[in-house]
Amino acid sequence: MTSPVWRAPRLWLCLLAVSRILVFALARLHVTGGLPDKLRGGPVILATNHISPIDPLIIAAACHKAGITPRFMATGGVFRAPVAGTLMRHCGHIRVDRNTTHVADALPAAAKALAEGSVVLVYPEGRIGLDPWMWPERGKTGAARMSQMSGAPILPVAQWGTHAVMPWSAPRGAGRALLKALFTRPVVRVSFADAPVELHDERPLQATQLIMDAIDATLTPLRRDEMRTPRVVDPTRPHDLTRVRPRH
Repeated sequence: MTSPVWRAPRLWLCLLAVSRILVFALARLHVTGGLPDKLRGGPVILATNHISPIDPLIIAAACHKAGITPRFMATGGVFRAPVAGTLMRHCGHIRVDRNTTHVADALPAAAKALAEGSVVLVYPEGRIGLDPWMWPERGKTGAARMSQMSGAPILPVAQWGTHAVMPWSAPRGAGRALLKALFTRPVVRVSFADAPVELHDERPLQATQLIMDAIDATLTPLRRDEMRTPRVVDPTRPHDLTRVRPRH
C-alpha cells in the first residue's frame, strides 16, 4: 500500500510567501540552483549548513523563490512554544526532541514524510556551527540514516551571509541587528547543489562525512573571497574546536 502524497497546508504556503517579503526588507537574497528536474517529484532531503538564528527564515524564502515547499526538521523547543509550536504542527514540520528519550521518534516521522513525497530540510550539524572560520562542523548521522531508511537522495544546500543579519546571541542584540539590517540590507546567498550526494553502502558516519564535504563544496563559491576569515565577524559567536572538521 502506497503512502498518500503530502499536500502543503495553505497556512504554510502563505508563510513561505510572507518569508520572501520579510527577507526582502532585511537582506538582498541571491539564490542559485534549485531542485534538479529528476528530484522535483520528491522525495528528497535538503541538507544545509547552519550559521545564524535567522537561517530558517532565509532558507524558507530561498525555497519559495526556487519553487520548493520544504518540511523542516526542528528542535522540540520550537514545538513547545505556544504560537510557534502551533504553527509548526499545522504546517506539517517534523519535531526532533534532542537529548530526550523521544529523539529516536524523529527518524520514523521523517521517513514517513519522505514516503509521502515530501522535501525534508535538515541541518546535519544539529546546531548553529561554532567553527572559528564558520565552515560546517562535524555533522550528526541523522540525515544519512534518513536517506538509508527511505531511499531518498540528499541534495546539499549552502547559505552565506545570514550572520550579517542576525548574531549568534539572538534574541540578545536581535533588535539592534534587525534595525541595522533594515538600513544596510546585507547580501545573503543560498545555493542548491546541481546534483545529490553520491551515497552507496557507506556506514552512517562515512556517509555523513560525504554529505558535509558536499555542503563545503556548495558553500565554497559563495564565500570565495572569505575562505579563511569571514568579512563580517560576529563577536557574540563562541568558538568550539571539538567538532571542527579537516577539509581539503
